[in-house]
Amino acid sequence: MALVDIKIPDIGDFDEVGVIELLVKAGDTVKAEQSLITVESDKASMEIPSSHAGVIKELKVALGAKVSEGTVIAVLETADAGAQEPEQAPAPAAQAPAAPKAEAPAAAPAAAAGPLEVRVPDIGDFKDVAVIELLVKVGDTVKEEQSLFTVESDKASMEIPSPAAGVVKELKIKIGDKINIGDLVAVLEGAAGSAPAAAPAPAAAAPAPASSSPAPAAAAAAPAAATAAVPAHQPGTPAPGLPHASPSVRKFARELGVPLEEVKGSGPKGRITQEDVSAFTKQVMAGAVQTKAQAAKAPAGGGSGVGLDLLPWPKVDFAKFGPIERKELSRIKKISGANLTRNAIMIPAVTNHDDADITDLEAFRVSTNKENEKSGVKVTMLAFLIKASVAALKKFPEFNSSLDGDALVYKQYYHIGFAADTPNGLVVPVIKDADKKGVLQISQEMGELAKKARDGKLGPADMSGATFTISSLGGIGGRYFTPIINAPEVAILGVCKSQTEPKWDGKAFQPRLMLPLSLTWDHRVIDGAAAARFNAYLGQILGDFRRVLL
Repeated sequence: MALVDIKIPDIGDFDEVGVIELLVKAGDTVKAEQSLITVESDKASMEIPSSHAGVIKELKVALGAKVSEGTVIAVLETADAGAQEPEQAPAPAAQAPAAPKAEAPAAAPAAAAGPLEVRVPDIGDFKDVAVIELLVKVGDTVKEEQSLFTVESDKASMEIPSPAAGVVKELKIKIGDKINIGDLVAVLEGAAGSAPAAAPAPAAAAPAPASSSPAPAAAAAAPAAATAAVPAHQPGTPAPGLPHASPSVRKFARELGVPLEEVKGSGPKGRITQEDVSAFTKQVMAGAVQTKAQAAKAPAGGGSGVGLDLLPWPKVDFAKFGPIERKELSRIKKISGANLTRNAIMIPAVTNHDDADITDLEAFRVSTNKENEKSGVKVTMLAFLIKASVAALKKFPEFNSSLDGDALVYKQYYHIGFAADTPNGLVVPVIKDADKKGVLQISQEMGELAKKARDGKLGPADMSGATFTISSLGGIGGRYFTPIINAPEVAILGVCKSQTEPKWDGKAFQPRLMLPLSLTWDHRVIDGAAAARFNAYLGQILGDFRRVLL
């Protein structure tokens, strides 16, 4: 019997990563390469495996702890420490303990000298990752597990290692190329080492199966690859504890309210992808799947009480009807789409339509711009709308609130969001403390935020904290529309193009500039009478802006 310290291997250029899950406890018997803990950085999550088989005598880390390379995470009692060295056991032994001897002869043919095609291994749920660095050139002699090149996605960068030792005969890639699992990237001559045949078909050059030593394997692959390299889970089966998914997928699931532990992963090693989460959501909405939480709340008599009992989304081969072009949604549309779907489904929304007479206000706006022409600040009608909305929110505070369970949170600040159109989609910058700013200052800030939005430079702070949102179509056109509430807000104001209309003044028809208003509100918080009063009061302020001073 011997005691062995299990340490954090080389996990790339990451330091002080947080422990987000403990997969074992003291007293548990573990196999070599069995995952012990899960850690997460701001780019990726990864499971840290045991380098030996044995019994956990002590766990040295707790949830929330920060660990780095070399940190002792557990003390293991082994029967024979030397016999359990990971170099002696191929990675698949974690799933088939009796197979090591049978696999050794199968690897022999690949160990012979000769050309070897190096292909991109399983690097997790990444697609079209870019080659950002070549670490070798034609003619270089490389060792097994030596890094050949570096790729980068929007989540992480990782180095792709060689599956065998040899001389680089050909490089099939160059900087800037986009690659995927299975792509041919290099040809080695006189290669010797691990057998591609022992690896899964789509990952013929996978770094982990050839050598299950955690430190070299993790050193060769960056964090995103580390998750895929650890054979901790059978494909299609849920991981113990935290679901097997990337940080971005877990965030996407939280936004939709999807219980990840109930989603079956279709990715490598049972990894849950964004498509899995979307498919699960559609199944729940269609009533085809019932979550555990919904099942617990289902009424005892009769109906299921879950889902919307919708028909499945139609699957159509559009190409058979004529020419088509397929374009991926922009990142902004993917993110906003999930939020809009949730808000449209979960909020019982009602929309009131009204008109505001802005004839005098428009004349004042035009004259103000002429007087301030040299300042470079152009006042828009939206700036007046923001100021008028603040006055209405103060008079009707429930419109400046948010639901929190069975309670209503009334906010004592007035941060107004405004929808800004950009080449990549709609974003909502926020004017903070609009009640403390004049129309000129609001106009200036709006211009600055709108420019940042068009340039793609808006930060999270620029788009957070709104208590009420205005979606203005400006001079584009339209009469009325139904904007979707931006949760956790409880109302949103939609504004269309103003039009000159004849209005009766008691003696004759007069031309008046009328602004269409569409107020959407959450019926759980606001009733119809309050919404009608809000719209009417807002119209009065826009008709005579002096009311803002009252």
